[in-house]
Amino acid sequence: MNEERRRELGQFLRDRRGALVRAELGLPPIGRSRTVGLRREEIAAFAAVSVTWYTWLEQGRDINASRQVLESVGRVLRLSAAEQAYVLALGGHGATPAMGDAAIETVPPHLQALLDAVDFPAFAVAPDWGITGWNSAYEGLYSRIATVAPEQRNLLWLVFTDPQLRQMLPDWDITSRNFVAEFRAESGPRLGSAAHTALINKLQAESVEFASIWAEHVVLNFSSRRRVFVHPEVGELTFEQQRLVPSDAPDLHFVMYVPTTGTPTKERLALLGAFSGTLPTPPATR
Repeated sequence: MNEERRRELGQFLRDRRGALVRAELGLPPIGRSRTVGLRREEIAAFAAVSVTWYTWLEQGRDINASRQVLESVGRVLRLSAAEQAYVLALGGHGATPAMGDAAIETVPPHLQALLDAVDFPAFAVAPDWGITGWNSAYEGLYSRIATVAPEQRNLLWLVFTDPQLRQMLPDWDITSRNFVAEFRAESGPRLGSAAHTALINKLQAESVEFASIWAEHVVLNFSSRRRVFVHPEVGELTFEQQRLVPSDAPDLHFVMYVPTTGTPTKERLALLGAFSGTLPTPPATR
């Protein structure tokens, strides 16, 4: 476990310990407060580990934390499934190995062909959330994707720095928080890598809002959900956001915006030429 992952693990455990409600665990209040979190010695006792060892864990010291112990601590802290997976990933016990700094820059041709065959907006995201490929429907939805500098073609970066994209998202406050929480959940194995550190530092320097949300240490697994965009030319578009993982390229995720049934989204996308990649020919005038 590298230093940054140890530090993140310690901070995350401290935050979750402080958020626990003592009464829910059958513990008396500390002083006059009824909602103060647990003490370190109480977590250690419930998790059946030494107070010294748990203190070192929160302090980010270079110790080996077994999967069994981290799972025990997670149960005491009442972590969600996403939070528990994040803790295990930070401790080096994730389902996937830690990744290096090698970036995925383009989608393999056969997978780009799959994106092109889909008649609704779809794009491919690398582990660092770099957008590595997209189809014409997605370009119709978000036209800047084709012209933004490659080094800035990152989903998290664009959500927090592109005013055009922000204007298109009426629920930007909710969407941005979901993205940060999902990104954190997936970034455990990469914490401490040069590329990950550079992206986070750059976002914190560029966006006060990102820095504030990142400091909250919220972790969420991806879930399909409704997405609403307000396009400057055709108005409101409503989708069900889905994510697929190609079996032969598990490091890539396909994000797909499926038009919501019962809304005019599909017809409005067609007005942009999203399904064909070209704008419709205007009718001849008499």
